[in-house]
Amino acid sequence: MRNLSFSDRLLDELQHGLNTSHHQPSSGAREYPAKGVTDEPSGSADIAHSVGLMRVNNAGEVAAQGLYRGQALGARDNALGAAMQQAAEEENEHLKWCQQRLGELNARRSLLDGLWYWGSFTIGALAGFAGDKWSLGFVKETEQQVCAHLDHHFETLPAQDQRSRAILSTMREDELRHAQNAAEAGAAELPAPVKAVMTLISKVMTFSAYRI
Repeated sequence: MRNLSFSDRLLDELQHGLNTSHHQPSSGAREYPAKGVTDEPSGSADIAHSVGLMRVNNAGEVAAQGLYRGQALGARDNALGAAMQQAAEEENEHLKWCQQRLGELNARRSLLDGLWYWGSFTIGALAGFAGDKWSLGFVKETEQQVCAHLDHHFETLPAQDQRSRAILSTMREDELRHAQNAAEAGAAELPAPVKAVMTLISKVMTFSAYRI
């Protein structure tokens, strides 16, 4: 397999970004976590809340795809770039699961998914070009914030919605492992102002994706 030029890689990323923002992933290596899990009847308000939460999680997985793919593009170490691509594949599975659950709930994804993808891709690429330890630092901080965000969803998710809960539980295990792997690989601790900005962006995305 020939090595792609940088411009070819950018074109490949453009195509991947369009697919991620507008289409459902076609396949995944692992079984759907909600397979065999049954839901109890739920009221319209609970269903609407489940839809909002799963739309937020779908948007988060779109953003994660952009972040990891951008970091892989900017990575200086080939092994790290390959690890970022592998993490992106797992996030792609998460994306498929979230969209499958939204389909079960007769709901659409966020209309702003393209914004989340390309904004995260840009941040990931800049982090990658800044240096591998900073790129890993972004992974660690991002995944820690995602785990905290999922913990909050577990608290507010309607009790009857066991299918969504099964999906989020598997996702959390993967996100925690990504954070631990980044820390073990030498992630730099991000400055407090950078963490604060990341938290603010996350809150804006959560507020918007839940509703739009």
